[in-house]
Amino acid sequence: MIDTRDPAAVCGEAQRVYSALYGPDSAGFILGAFDWFFKAFDGSYRDYQPVDMAYHDREHTMQGTLCYVRLMQHRQEAGAEPSIPASMFKLGLLSILLHDSGYLKRAFDTSGTGAKYTLEHVDRSRAFAKQLLTDKGFREEDIARVQRMISCTGLNVDLDSIDFHTKLEKIVGLSIATSDLLGQMAAPDYVERLTDLYNEFTECWEFSGSVADSLHFESVGHLMEQTPKFWEGYVKHKIDTECLGLYRFLNQPYPHGPNEYIVHIEANIDKVRKIIDHRQRAMFHGRQKAGSCGS
Repeated sequence: MIDTRDPAAVCGEAQRVYSALYGPDSAGFILGAFDWFFKAFDGSYRDYQPVDMAYHDREHTMQGTLCYVRLMQHRQEAGAEPSIPASMFKLGLLSILLHDSGYLKRAFDTSGTGAKYTLEHVDRSRAFAKQLLTDKGFREEDIARVQRMISCTGLNVDLDSIDFHTKLEKIVGLSIATSDLLGQMAAPDYVERLTDLYNEFTECWEFSGSVADSLHFESVGHLMEQTPKFWEGYVKHKIDTECLGLYRFLNQPYPHGPNEYIVHIEANIDKVRKIIDHRQRAMFHGRQKAGSCGS
């Protein structure tokens, strides 16, 4: 089991998978891509500050990255067509590593955290990726591919509206969207970190003045109550339909074996339901006790 709190372990797994699929990474691309990510999120790139998010932090990106690497591995091993070439695997890796770079603040930006950019962080991530990859000498067409794939991670994005230039690009982009959702929701501490997510949404709401109802929650409890609906009514449909069911390549053995990501997510949702039920029972008994005292 790879610990996503250890970026070096995730990087090592990405290197292992790449070598198994395409041969040794003689140019050191994988290690270099992770190094760019580390420096950006640690405040060592241009005038950007270190990431200051509690939920969308380094580990969040590592969760999505590990899921992406595994999905690519198992899809290739299943012999699915079209096959993903090494070049697209690499661009996809860059996309998932940079998909939340839009939360990073510049040196002059001293108020609040990057959470205030929640509504625009995808566009900011696209701009950051263009700047970084231009600095690294990437071709314009490859930078544009990365930007389109980053667009796939927007919460309310219409995936059909993204102008993918090839079927390969679309498959990798939808794999990234899938991995971003599954990676975070399957995390062992997902339920505990909902408080951090609520705080980020609250800061965004306070900064923007108003946001879509999907990001406005009255309390952590309210966010928690909506989480099973988010999974059942939004995520499952998105990964199954809009993202073409690519998550099924994570079934091991493929195609009918268990999917560890879905298993862990369902366990997290069950945990949320139990917490909600416990709170509702406590509130009910509290009201009963108050009523008895007043009679």
